[in-house]
Order: sequence, then C-alpha cells, then structure tokens
Amino acid sequence: MYMQDVRFLTMGDSALTVELGSDISPGINARVRALNSAINDSTISGVMETIPTYCSVTVVYQPEIILFHEIKSRLEELIGQLEVVEAPPSHVLEIPVFYGGEMGPDFDFVAGHTGKSFEEIIALHTEPEYLIYMLGFTPGFTYLGGLNPDLETPRLKSPRSHIPAGSVGIAGKQTGIYPTASPGGWQLIGRTPVKLYDPHRANPILPKAGEYIKFVRVSISEYESIAEQVSQGTYECRRYEKAGA
Repeated sequence: MYMQDVRFLTMGDSALTVELGSDISPGINARVRALNSAINDSTISGVMETIPTYCSVTVVYQPEIILFHEIKSRLEELIGQLEVVEAPPSHVLEIPVFYGGEMGPDFDFVAGHTGKSFEEIIALHTEPEYLIYMLGFTPGFTYLGGLNPDLETPRLKSPRSHIPAGSVGIAGKQTGIYPTASPGGWQLIGRTPVKLYDPHRANPILPKAGEYIKFVRVSISEYESIAEQVSQGTYECRRYEKAGA
C-alpha cells in the first residue's frame, strides 16, 4: 500500500496510532491484522502492546527506550513490507444460541420492524460467518461485520441498566454478544451459555480479532446442557479453519 494512505497519530508521549484507511472493510482490516502480526513478530525494542481496531493499530511503547521518530521509522519499514506479510490464518468460532423467549426479550420488536417471521430471523442470523473486526467496550465484546441488511434494527430508545452475560443483540447494522453483565441498548434476540470472558481461564477472552463467529441455534434443553458443561469447565466451542482464508 502507498504511504500517502497511512496516517500516524500521536497518542500522548508513549503511544501512536497507525491508520491504514478510513472505511470499515474486510480488506483494510486484513492489513490491520497483517501489520499487527508484523509488529509482534518484529524485534522493535520498547514496544509494550499493540491494539488493533477496525482500520488502525495503536502501538504503546516505552519512550525511555525508543523515541517517537524512531518507532515511526520502524513502522514505516514494516508497512512497506505488508504486501509480503500474510495476515494470521482465520478461524471460525461456533457460538450456540437459544433464540427468543425470556432470553430474547426484543425478538418480537425485531420481527415487527423487519417484517420477518421467527424462523426467518433465525435463519438469516445464523447464516453468515461474522468477521470479528475488533474487541472492546467490555472484555471480550465482539464488533462483528456481516449482518444481513434485512435484520438491521435501531437500538433501544432507552438503554437497559442491566443486560445478562451471553445476551445476543442487534443494533443498527451490527450484531454481537455481551460477554459480561452490563448496561446496553441493543435489541436482544437470544442468549448463549458460553462465557466469552472468564478471568479464571488461562486465556480469559475466548474470541480473537480477525476470527469469525458462526451462530448456531440450539434448543432450551441443549442450552441447559451446555450451560452445565460450562459451569464444570468441560465445554469447548467448536473452532475450525475458515474455508478460503
């Protein structure tokens, strides 16, 4: 890519953000993931953390070890090599969901707004493999791309003060999962028994930016069975390599 398409933004005295574009697109996000991988595989001294987002990477560094102009120069070198740097392989993470009922209190509103039946909404919602552009808001909260336009539904006019962990919702052009109990304004259509965030796990956050999520419909008995396995620490979500990735 051309350097004139890249912007370097200072973030205080110990971080900078590299913007690789301004659109939310799989192509730009693939470059973000490739750059993030290249930085983490590099030998740049003083880099403490990288934070990939939709179309940028923020690099947190130690200014007593490396100065701004030095790290900027090293990042420019890496960006120049992006054409030969491959993004990490993509995988698909299956998330079981029980739709409707008490676990999806806004399902009827979504149906009324979209004009779709119960079965049509579930079919449309479980069809795509959703790209995880980034994680944020709360630990493990996924910002997903790929929602069918027929399911677009506005946020709640008044956000709820408490949304149960595992709730699956729709807000505008987005769908996602609340990993922890929190306030929120998304229209809730279902819930997963899977813990996207568990501080007691070796890897507390289950989903990874750059992966895909595939929602899988389950019955209430299947939901309860998975919930029991989750509580015992014996349940593992199916994860497989994305075709064509």
